[in-house]
Amino acid sequence: MTHSPRRLREILDRHGLEPRRRLGQNFVIDPNTVRRIAELSGASAGDPIVEIGAGLGSLTLALVETGAEVTAVEVDSGLARALRDVVADHDVRVIEADARTLDWPGLLAGRDGWRLVANLPYNIAASLIVDLLSNVVALETMLVMVQREVGDRLAAAPGDNSMGIPSLLVAYHGAAKVVGRVPATVFYPKPKVESVLVRIDRHAAPPVDQPLEVIEVLIRAGFNQRRKMLRRSLAGLVDPDGFALAGLDSRTRPETLSLADWSRLASVADIPAATLG
Repeated sequence: MTHSPRRLREILDRHGLEPRRRLGQNFVIDPNTVRRIAELSGASAGDPIVEIGAGLGSLTLALVETGAEVTAVEVDSGLARALRDVVADHDVRVIEADARTLDWPGLLAGRDGWRLVANLPYNIAASLIVDLLSNVVALETMLVMVQREVGDRLAAAPGDNSMGIPSLLVAYHGAAKVVGRVPATVFYPKPKVESVLVRIDRHAAPPVDQPLEVIEVLIRAGFNQRRKMLRRSLAGLVDPDGFALAGLDSRTRPETLSLADWSRLASVADIPAATLG
């Protein structure tokens, strides 16, 4: 039921469409890949699934095969029109909207336990994922396909070169793991980058005691000067003796700290009220 390369080309031609590089449009043309993504998402019969970047419906159809109840979001009006044609014989809700400005509470109202599946362009992936984790609590799990560098950053552990602000913001809300790689050869047009699949399972409760708004002030100060030791990048926020109280070496650098480390630092920090959101 999913698209072959020939079938996808026929849909594009019928609707007078071409992939738009500006929007990061690369369509999966391998049925095994989209079925694998659907399986890794955990979708099963009756599950509410919201798919971002549904495109021409290759993954949408694979999600339909699981018996899930699919809501497909697509920002491009031409693709949304073609998508409605593709899923006309299936019970799929197609929403033409930008995921960054969508009324998420309205869209997901009435159901719990939503799963998000998405194929996200490089330029919005990290910020959109963090925003959804922060503000759309109805999304319990996410399986996102992103550029490899973005995926490594989202799932980075302390000490990884990829560790950064997005890594810690994601870790506050959920557990992230790279669960698969997707070669460029399964896309049309073929991108110049490798993609990965990242699964994020939301925590039932935050894993640390300090509020995120306080921790975020510290991690932004630290990573904005990531080559400096913490005693320099956090000067004015953490007193010299505060590092010892938090059980940390003031000479360390931000990428070596875990979320729990940052939380302990936040408990001894002096955060100006004006810097909090």
